[in-house]
Amino acid sequence: MDSQPLQYKLESFEGPLDLLLTLISKNKIDIYDIPIAELIEQYLKQIKVMQENQLDIESEFLTMASRLVYIKSVMLLPKYEEEVEELKKELTGQLIEYAICRQIAKKFSEIYDYDSFYREASPVEYDLTYNRIHPSEDIAKAYVSAVGRGKRKLPPPESAFSVIVARKFVSVSSRIIHVMRKLWKGRRIEYQELFDACEEKSELVATFLATLELVKGKRVRVDGDGDHAIVYMIDNKENKNV
Repeated sequence: MDSQPLQYKLESFEGPLDLLLTLISKNKIDIYDIPIAELIEQYLKQIKVMQENQLDIESEFLTMASRLVYIKSVMLLPKYEEEVEELKKELTGQLIEYAICRQIAKKFSEIYDYDSFYREASPVEYDLTYNRIHPSEDIAKAYVSAVGRGKRKLPPPESAFSVIVARKFVSVSSRIIHVMRKLWKGRRIEYQELFDACEEKSELVATFLATLELVKGKRVRVDGDGDHAIVYMIDNKENKNV
C-alpha cells in the first residue's frame, strides 16, 4: 500500500524538536521508527513557508535541517547501516526527552500562575573550578566516546561515493559524433579502429551502441566479419538504392 504524504498545519513552534514532534504527532508516526525521507520533506517545506512569510529563522532550525539531510544521505550507503541506526537512535532519544519536558511544562503551567508568584533573581557567584577526580580509565573511555560522536557528525569520505560518481559517464550521442569524425570525407576504417581510443568499459559500450544506431539509421555500413570488417559512410546515392 502506498504511503500517504504527511499533512500538517503549523503556525508557530519553539524550536526544531518542537516542529519535529508536531509533525510526528499530527501524522501519527511511530517515534521509534521515524521515516526520515518523508519527515525531512515536510520539515524543509515548513522552513520554506517561514521564509516566504518573512519570519526570522534561527540557526538551530537550519542546523537540524542539515542534520536530517546528512542522515538521509548516509542511508543511501549500504555499508553505513550501523551508523544510520546510531544517528536515528540519537535523534529519537532527543525527541523523547523533549516530549517528556514538554509534557511536564504543560502540567506546571496548569498548576502555577507565574504572573502572581515571582521574585527578583538573586545574585549568584559561580565557582567554575572542577574538583572531581576520575580514574584514568574513565577519562580515556570518555575521550574515545567523544571522538566517536564527533566522527559520526562528519560527512562521509570521498571514497564512499566512488562507486556512484567516480566513473566516467559516456553518452551514446557523443560516440556517434566520434564515429562520424572517424569516417569523415569518405574514409574507410577497420571495425576494430573504432574502439582503439576507448579506455573504459563505458566507452566501449557507448561506441558499440553508437555504431548500431548509425547502421540502423543507414548512415554507415559494416562489410565483412570480425574485428577487421570495413566500416564506411553511406552516401545519399547508396541510401536511395537501399
